[in-house]
Amino acid sequence: MENVLVVGATGTTGKKIVQLLKASQYFEPVAMVRNNQQQTEFEAHQVKTVMGDLEQDVSHTAKDMDKVIFAAGSGGNNVKAVDQDGAIKMIDAASKWNINKFVMLSSMGADQPEKSDKLQDYLKAKHNADEYLKSSPLNYAIVRPGSLTNSVGDGKIKLSKSLNEQGEISRDNVAQTLVRTLHDDAPNKETFEIISGDTLIGKALEKF
Repeated sequence: MENVLVVGATGTTGKKIVQLLKASQYFEPVAMVRNNQQQTEFEAHQVKTVMGDLEQDVSHTAKDMDKVIFAAGSGGNNVKAVDQDGAIKMIDAASKWNINKFVMLSSMGADQPEKSDKLQDYLKAKHNADEYLKSSPLNYAIVRPGSLTNSVGDGKIKLSKSLNEQGEISRDNVAQTLVRTLHDDAPNKETFEIISGDTLIGKALEKF
C-alpha cells in the first residue's frame, strides 16, 4: 500500500478522493487537516491525518508519503496564498521527501489565464503553480477539468492534451480520474484536460 497525502481533503472533491483511496487496494489516504475537529472527523472513519496549513510551513507534511494529490482550493477568497503559493510550498515539500508522483488538480484555462474575464486571478495562480511543478524534479500529472458539477459520476470522460472546447464534469469523475492517475502506468510528466464524455476513465488514460 502506498501512502497518499490528500491536500484539500476537507473540500468537496477532496472528501471523494479520500473515500476512493480508502476503498482502494493500492493506496492508503492521509488527509491533510488544519485543526483538531477535522482530524477527529477523519480519524472517526479510520483515515490517517497530518496537520498542515497551506498558509504556514508545510515542509513536514510529505514525510513518509509515497504520492501526493493536490486538490486544495481557496474558493476564490485567497487565490495567491492557497492556489499558487500553497501549491508551490507543497511541491517543495514533496521534492524534499522524494515522493514518487504529484497529481495536481488544476483547471481548464490555466494554460492561457489572460483569455479569461472573471477568473483571471485564479487561473493565473493555477498556471504559476502548474509551471512550478513542471520545472520541479518531481514526477507529476496535471489534470485540468472543465466546470465542476455535483451530479453523480458515471466513470466516463473525454480527455485530451487540449480539448479546444468548454464543458462540465462531475466532481465524482474528477476524483476518480485523479486517483486513477496516481498509478505508475498512468500518464507521467503530462498535462491533460477532461470533461464529461463517453470513454471509461481507465480507457481514456490508457489511450492518452
